[in-house]
Amino acid sequence: MSEIRFYHLQRASLEDTLPVMLERAYGRGDRALVVAGSPERVEALAAHLWTYKPDGFLPHGSAKDGEAAEQPIYLTDGEESPNAAKLLILCDGAARNDVGGFPLVCELFDGNDDVAVAAARDRWKSYLQAGHQLVYFQQSPAGKWEEKARSG
Repeated sequence: MSEIRFYHLQRASLEDTLPVMLERAYGRGDRALVVAGSPERVEALAAHLWTYKPDGFLPHGSAKDGEAAEQPIYLTDGEESPNAAKLLILCDGAARNDVGGFPLVCELFDGNDDVAVAAARDRWKSYLQAGHQLVYFQQSPAGKWEEKARSG
């Protein structure tokens, strides 16, 4: 079973949080698959990852870039998983049926959007019933991630 971490974004945006998570994963040598809600969102996030920090570098690509298997960070809105990723990051409410194929899954959802929060709660219940290990993180007033709940 997978460990699935829920990140309740309230004080930081996806654009602020995603690069930090990917920097850590890439620094550990982990390959990541990022699934967004639409092709347009994939390309917007891909462009953002090139420019989010002047001195930063996160090698990544999408279907538009080719050589998907070679990308340490691959962004998609589909079901493909071409880069042998061990980390799956779901954002914009994107869902996958193969979460059990990844040791670690991170669900990032907008805590200021009631529909996104309700959908995250539904996914939590579904993952719990499937037997996954779940962890819920929320940002403190200072912006630090704090574990608020854990299944099992």
